[in-house]
Amino acid sequence: MSWLVPLPVLLPLLGAATALLFYRRPRLQRLITLTVLSAVLVIGVVLLIEVDTNGTLVMAVGGWPAPFGITLVVDRLPALMVSVSAAVLLAVLVFAVGQGLADESEGDSTPVSIYYPAYLVLGAGVFNAFIAGDLFNLYVGFEILLVASYVLITLGGTEPRIRAGTTYIVVSLLSSLLFLAAISMIYAATGTLNMAQLSERISGLPPELQTLLHVMLLIAFGIKAAVFPLSFWLPDSYPTAPAPVTAVFAGLLTKVGVYAIIRTETILFPSPELNNALLIVAFLTMVVGILGAIAQADIKRMLSFTLVSHIGYMVLGVGLGTAAGVAAAIFYTVHHIIVQTTLFLGAGLIERKGGSTSLSQLGGLMKASPVIAILFFIPALNLGGIPPFSGFLGKLGLLEASAEVATPLAYLLIGAAVVVSLLTLYPLARTWNLAFWRPRDEVENYESFLTESLRDDPWGGRIVQSRTVPPLMIGATAAMVGLGLLLTFFGGPIYEVATRAGADLQGTTAYITSVLGERP
Repeated sequence: MSWLVPLPVLLPLLGAATALLFYRRPRLQRLITLTVLSAVLVIGVVLLIEVDTNGTLVMAVGGWPAPFGITLVVDRLPALMVSVSAAVLLAVLVFAVGQGLADESEGDSTPVSIYYPAYLVLGAGVFNAFIAGDLFNLYVGFEILLVASYVLITLGGTEPRIRAGTTYIVVSLLSSLLFLAAISMIYAATGTLNMAQLSERISGLPPELQTLLHVMLLIAFGIKAAVFPLSFWLPDSYPTAPAPVTAVFAGLLTKVGVYAIIRTETILFPSPELNNALLIVAFLTMVVGILGAIAQADIKRMLSFTLVSHIGYMVLGVGLGTAAGVAAAIFYTVHHIIVQTTLFLGAGLIERKGGSTSLSQLGGLMKASPVIAILFFIPALNLGGIPPFSGFLGKLGLLEASAEVATPLAYLLIGAAVVVSLLTLYPLARTWNLAFWRPRDEVENYESFLTESLRDDPWGGRIVQSRTVPPLMIGATAAMVGLGLLLTFFGGPIYEVATRAGADLQGTTAYITSVLGERP
């Protein structure tokens, strides 16, 4: 089954090249993109079943054995991430197709022939990062997805998108340069970039050099994951992009950074040296992120700050340094990919129906579109951690793992996690109340309150006319809501897979043996 390993990367790249050839035929581009992502979803599920049953799959590209050649590795964690990411990419693509078809019928002439190839290249970069077995290939995966994201975030060429894209590009390049510098130093010190071989050789380096390399990687990945204080760029970058692009960015791109942090802390630097630092970062990320969300009057910006806040939960699980903590972080990552994507798709529906995402311009959407109200309400409860949703299961796992560690810092994080979870409900409930429950004729009575008390979109005033919401956009969002409910209904089996994945990451012997073979 190892021949399946490179397909999640190869198929999107081939699909992107083919779609680019047919840039004058958008229908064929859509068909190619839908077919490729559907195939990757099936392959991801097959890989997950295979590795969960029979163990890690390894492929040496070009027949060059590790550590000399490029090695692709799929254990439970990459297989789970590929499967969930493919499902999200497919659902968001359907949403984008529905939006694009509707815009075409309304005379929107925005050129989107590059959208489908860039979207597939983005997917290829995400999948490559997940299955990379060496640091340089991980770097290549990051660069592939970042190049595609530069195109997608500036799609349409409006001033806010260009400004936000510029910030995003500059920050991403700084992160990439730091990552590349760390790779260069690691290769100079160890003579290899293969993760399995690095797990053996890094421990032989001087402690000061280990700490330096460790910190450099964490900072580079922390920027990509948007942990505090490296998250300043995100709230001003994501909300300006089109709704499908924002949804994919929010759901997937930061999680690639979280994935890299998990690999760093379990394969390369399994010692607990920086665990307390990670827990402090998790605390600050959760608290600062949710305080920022409470202060927002724009739905997309509010969701961007909750995105930052809940990255802290994932870092908490990693920082605990236990199998239970990593397992909870993996489950919560899967949950957050689905739920955060769904909420941003819901924001896209609100923007199309209400003409804005500013709470000062919305009202009465419950009466105008009860379906959209429900599609936003369910994932909002899930993100807030209301039982019995998957958000509650993930947070409960994190709290139990923290209690097992039983240090003062772990207990502080338990309290912070509970308080932040409750605070998350406040901006979400306020959004639902003002956008859906409040009658439209009361909007003016709230404008002064919102203006004085909350921070609106700095690029406000971009109000468009309310438009009909296509069934495909509704259907794609409903499918994501259903996927979140499936994660709740099958939370036990999926959490068990996450637990086995967490156990795999405790100790490097099994990983080294899978990649390098039995050592004499």
